[in-house]
Amino acid sequence: MALSSNLCCAEDAEDLVYWGVDDAAGEVSVDQNAPTLFPITGESLRSLLAAEDGYMPQSEYMSRYLTCSVDLTARQDAINWILNVSEFYRFRPVTVYLSVNYLDRFLSVSVLPGQNGTKQCAGNWPMQLLSVACLSVAAKMEETKVPLLLDLQILHPEFVFEPRTVCRMELLLMSALRWRMRAVTPFDFISTFAAAIVFADGSASIPSSAFSRSADLILSTHRVIDFLGFRPSVIAAAAVLCAASEAVLSSATYDSSIFDDWVNKEMVSDCRQLMEEYLIDTCQTAPRDTAALPAVEPLSPVGILDAAACASCDTQRSPVAGKPNSDPGGSELPPTKRRRLSDSLCTVIINTRS
Repeated sequence: MALSSNLCCAEDAEDLVYWGVDDAAGEVSVDQNAPTLFPITGESLRSLLAAEDGYMPQSEYMSRYLTCSVDLTARQDAINWILNVSEFYRFRPVTVYLSVNYLDRFLSVSVLPGQNGTKQCAGNWPMQLLSVACLSVAAKMEETKVPLLLDLQILHPEFVFEPRTVCRMELLLMSALRWRMRAVTPFDFISTFAAAIVFADGSASIPSSAFSRSADLILSTHRVIDFLGFRPSVIAAAAVLCAASEAVLSSATYDSSIFDDWVNKEMVSDCRQLMEEYLIDTCQTAPRDTAALPAVEPLSPVGILDAAACASCDTQRSPVAGKPNSDPGGSELPPTKRRRLSDSLCTVIINTRS
């Protein structure tokens, strides 16, 4: 009994969900969004490239959206919510990417609770429950500070789920993905491909702002269904090339001895063209001179929504900038008016899927 009591950590819940800046004690917090500038080479890179296919949705998944056999709007709404909440909590970009990766992989191999394989379902709650579970698991994989499950359901969701319901959905999610949650993402390749960039003046040092821009482009690919057909390494290479070209206002080339050994040159070209068409050139007012843009934290998800909105030009900005229900002291309070779905209903349906 004494042993079990000694194993308990003396910590308070507030320590786990504190998101403010440090007090006047003078301590400086570490920027966990800073990019890793150590390229992966050799056997490690080879292992990532060999494994990345196993962490992509099934091959027919994209065609199901193109033929409208599944609800594309529901997926877009789920991604919007994930991006908004991630920006609110300032999650790392890899957390955001993993969340959507889990969502797409689950939908490609399984059916949402309450659905029968068609668009018809018991309301909109199954997709929302899946979104919460995906973001929760991704945050637990990557973040050092993870909000409580009730606190994660912010920004005016239509439903709010009991923690035990979300936990059941997390188990269903991880089981469907065969517990393979440490997915290969484009962020695993950014540093390696950035090291291969060569500019017109012969310099080989990519600006730090290009890392942030690369992250913006990578996360914005979730908005366009066509990018589901590209491997993470191809998306990373195309994003780095686009970001480098914007940074120097000229065409950035790459060391073919590095790129061509690991990624398909034609696929990179196609992916880059798609980025320039949907994520960069769609909005005519989008500035191409990044020197005129405000500085952004390296690899920070802040600003991703602006880039994504630019991709459609007709998407209105979500009211994510105004943090919900802030008290005069600056602390964040959870929304007070949210529809609470019957926990028994969710439980019955999820248990039948297990």
